Amino acid sequence: MSRFGARPITIEEGVEVNPTPTKVVVAYGGKQLELSIPQGLTVKVEDSAVIVERSGGSKELRAQHGLVARLIRNMVTGIKNQFTIELEFTGTGYRAAVAGSDLVLNMGYSHEVRLAIPEGVQVSAVKNTIVVKGIEKEKVGEFAANIRAIRPPEVYKGKGIRYKNEVIRRKAGKTAASK
Repeated sequence: MSRFGARPITIEEGVEVNPTPTKVVVAYGGKQLELSIPQGLTVKVEDSAVIVERSGGSKELRAQHGLVARLIRNMVTGIKNQFTIELEFTGTGYRAAVAGSDLVLNMGYSHEVRLAIPEGVQVSAVKNTIVVKGIEKEKVGEFAANIRAIRPPEVYKGKGIRYKNEVIRRKAGKTAASK
């Protein structure tokens, strides 16, 4: 049995979880998230906890058991407490700003890079920090990874975009040859 699939998922106060045979709907404060359930898995709500069960033991079904349990857990957590990822950038002349529904980045290229902010994700840029927030963990993480991919951290000077607590292993530059 999957370690994550075996654990019941506690439902936070005020969050509603409505399972049907084909999908699970999680609602809180007018917000709603849906997840389709693969065949062979059933989702039940018992004593303010969500339980994911599987019928059968095929390799694919076992993998989906843990995945669906984690996705439901992320939905229950994120709908009440938003997921937040902070990115920092360092480099001379590097700037970030939110313009309408786009994130505009000046990262040392000959042009500015514009990223369309996905629906359900909020972005703010203050000084050298970009904050990505949202109720869907997958969207927040993917958008933060797309931002970081524009100018990944460089190992010699440390310039680029990095996650807030990410540690970059720095390399020593070339030294003059001694004779």
